[in-house]
Amino acid sequence: MTDNVLGVILGGGQGSRLAPLTQTRSKPAVPIGGKYRLVDIPISNCLNSGIHRMFVLTQFNSASLNKHIKNTYHFSHFSSAFVDILAAEQTPDNPTWFQGTADAVRQTMHHLLNHEFDYALILSGDQLYQMDFNKMVLEHINKGAEVSIATIPVTAKDATDFGILKVNEDSYITSFIEKPVSELLPDWSSDTGPDMQSEGRNYLASMGIYIFNRELLVKILADNPEEKDFGKEILPRAILHNKVLSFQYEGYWTDIGNISSFFEANLGLTDDIPKFNLFDSHQSIFTRARMLPPSKILGTTLIKAVIAEGCILQAEEIKHAVIGIRSRIGTGTVIENAYVMGSDRYQTLIEIAEESANDKPLIGIGDRCKIVNALIDKNCRIGNDVHIIGGEHLPDGDHSLYTVKDGIVVVKKGAVIPNGTRI
Repeated sequence: MTDNVLGVILGGGQGSRLAPLTQTRSKPAVPIGGKYRLVDIPISNCLNSGIHRMFVLTQFNSASLNKHIKNTYHFSHFSSAFVDILAAEQTPDNPTWFQGTADAVRQTMHHLLNHEFDYALILSGDQLYQMDFNKMVLEHINKGAEVSIATIPVTAKDATDFGILKVNEDSYITSFIEKPVSELLPDWSSDTGPDMQSEGRNYLASMGIYIFNRELLVKILADNPEEKDFGKEILPRAILHNKVLSFQYEGYWTDIGNISSFFEANLGLTDDIPKFNLFDSHQSIFTRARMLPPSKILGTTLIKAVIAEGCILQAEEIKHAVIGIRSRIGTGTVIENAYVMGSDRYQTLIEIAEESANDKPLIGIGDRCKIVNALIDKNCRIGNDVHIIGGEHLPDGDHSLYTVKDGIVVVKKGAVIPNGTRI
């Protein structure tokens, strides 16, 4: 059934709300869960749903994303499967960068049309969820829809942050409002079913996941060149003139739009039964196979921790934390409520000896450190006796080596934090 579906994953803009994680990489390339990248989530959902042809559309800092996809998604020479990057390119017809989600698809349409497909599945590159797209495609076909929008029931508190939809008894969308103020919400409640209503989830929010019939997608983008965004312009127009179906999804889904939501989503992986299940063999999350050694733990107390491959941990305690690939953490160090992304390489024993002799911090986290409410980007060098204590007492701000957002200290990629530093 999914042989006639083409996946289109939107890489997003500059990702300023995820800065400083997006200073040197595009949003889909941001590391998540200790060993994955954000782009692995939509790609894995497609592969698990039998959708094996995908384009990833990006324009900012795409080098690391290109490298990750090139090193990860290899298919048989006898298969039509592919995951390809389409970076913004200036042409005589399109002299500008992507101006929005719809404009990104419009500008790359000539590449998409080189492939046979009946339905385009358009996905965001910065969401965390596990979804079987087969069900959505099947409902789209069976109900004769021209567009389908995946929707999720939300509470009144959350509804003001989303595009909210109203549907009729056949699940066709009749109206749409972008981020309604709370005073308008009583007019926008929907019959979401008894289970959702019992949780107070009475409003249908767009998940930013769309299916378009090929002909309609080509026509609506060509006929309305001034409209740059799906959520704000193209879809409201389609709701007025076309058969637009709501596909209600009731599983776990979160939009990773800022540092706070990114941090919470990662630490949520340490829960006894996490809402996002990395251990489901039917909904595997695929990523680059690195052939790393197993992690070595030398006397560390681990409490609700997720530890990726290739780590050397001598810490005193790691609690409610995600520790990424190749992390090295020294003796006497305490890590709590933190995501340590890890490193891209190991230092040699000669490097370690030379830098230790010169009192230079090594890649990783040194001895007798305390790291709380913090996000440590890749390849950081944190010296000995460093205290990084995030929390509400810290004002938001951007500094040369770190950024503070919502009380979370984000140490920038490759930063060198000298011995004895206090943040």
